[in-house]
Amino acid sequence: MSLPPVGLRAHRDRGMLEITWPDDPPVELSFFDLRCACPCAVCIDEITGAALLRPETVPKDVAPIELGYSGHYALKVTWSDGHGSGLYTWDRLRALSERSRRV
Repeated sequence: MSLPPVGLRAHRDRGMLEITWPDDPPVELSFFDLRCACPCAVCIDEITGAALLRPETVPKDVAPIELGYSGHYALKVTWSDGHGSGLYTWDRLRALSERSRRV
């Protein structure tokens, strides 16, 4: 299980969420990519794991309107497109961060 980030900062002007992990330099994830990676049952089929969310249906300028913690294990995001049921666990955010570093 991943340790929680030591810093989270939304850069609305650039459309990026900056995540600082305890053992790595900060990484930025675009709001759009983060929204498209929502792990909730509306966006991902719970049985097959297949993506249900079609990225072309997500506004390019989607942004968080509220960020909060869910216990000690996840980030809860309410998005400007009205979606708000996804919990981004530290493990999921870490994996997205690592993928972003490789691109």
